[in-house]
Amino acid sequence: MAAPEVRELAREMAGKALVLKVNTEEHPQVAARFGVQSIPNFVVLRDGQVMFQRAGLAPRAEMRRWLETARAHV
Repeated sequence: MAAPEVRELAREMAGKALVLKVNTEEHPQVAARFGVQSIPNFVVLRDGQVMFQRAGLAPRAEMRRWLETARAHV
């Protein structure tokens, strides 16, 4: 359910933020690094630091706010 929203968010944020979907079954090391215990799990990074992390579905507008908030914290 989250995949189409993440895909559209990636289009909207092109050139402003990099939005990625990671298959944690194929890349368990990424899941371990961020302590992912349930899917979907959203992590917002800035300069390699976790700015925000949340498990569970979220509307695209909320995900966009996470990214915009992280960009504003310079």
